[in-house]
Amino acid sequence: MNLSKSSNPTFSEKIFEKSLTNADGGVMTYNGTLNKSIILFLLVLLSGIATWKLAMVGNTLVSPLAIGGAIAGFILAIVLSFKPDKAHILAPIYALCEGLFLGAMSAMFNAAYNGIVMQAILATVCVVAVVFGCYRAGILQASAKFTKVLVFATMGIGAFYLISILLRFAGIELSVFNLGWLGVVLQLVIVGVAALNLVLDFNQIDNGVEMQSPRYMEWYCAFGLMVTIVWIYIEILRLIALLSRRN
Repeated sequence: MNLSKSSNPTFSEKIFEKSLTNADGGVMTYNGTLNKSIILFLLVLLSGIATWKLAMVGNTLVSPLAIGGAIAGFILAIVLSFKPDKAHILAPIYALCEGLFLGAMSAMFNAAYNGIVMQAILATVCVVAVVFGCYRAGILQASAKFTKVLVFATMGIGAFYLISILLRFAGIELSVFNLGWLGVVLQLVIVGVAALNLVLDFNQIDNGVEMQSPRYMEWYCAFGLMVTIVWIYIEILRLIALLSRRN
C-alpha cells in the first residue's frame, strides 16, 4: 500500500513498510493505539506536574531537569525513529522526559501570563478535536498536493527556528516576540501548520491499521501523535503569550 508521507519524521513510510517484516504475533488496532496514546499523555502530565510544582516553590532543580529532559527526549526520539520495535520501552521514557521540559516551560509562561497554560491546554484539545472531526468527515484529506504543501511548510518552519537559534549565538534576536503584529500573524500560521500535521498523522495511523502492522506500532504511532500534539500546545502557548503582550 502506498502511504502518504507525513512531515512528522516519526511517521516515515519506510518505518511502516519495515515493520511488516517484524510482526510480533499481534496486529495494530485503533483501540490499542488510542490506549497507548492515553498512557503516554498521562506520563507527560505526571512528570510535567512534578517540575511545575518544583518551579512554583523556586527549586533549583527545575532548570537541570528541564534541560536534561529536553536533551534526553531529543536523543530518544532519534533512537525511536530507527528502533520502532522498542517503542513500548522508549516511548514511555520519552513521555516522562518531555513532561519534565513542558512542566518547567509552562510554569515559566504562567508566571509571566497568569492562566495562560490552562487556556493553551483547552485550545489544544479543541484544535485536536476539530481537526480529527474534519478528517473523519472527509473535509480534510491527506491528498498528494495537501501533503506536499504541508511538508514544505513544516520544513520552512524548522528552518526558521534553526536560523533563529544560530543568530542568537551571534547576538541577533530573531523571534516572533520581536516582530509586533507580524509576529502574531506568523505564529498563527505556525499553529495552523502544526494543527494540519495531525491530518497526515491520522492518515498514517489509518494506513498502519489497514496494513495490519505489528502490535508494537501502536506504541510507535502513539509516540508520533504525541510529538505533533505537544508541538501544537507549545505553539498555542506562544501565540497566547504574544496576544497577551499586545493587550
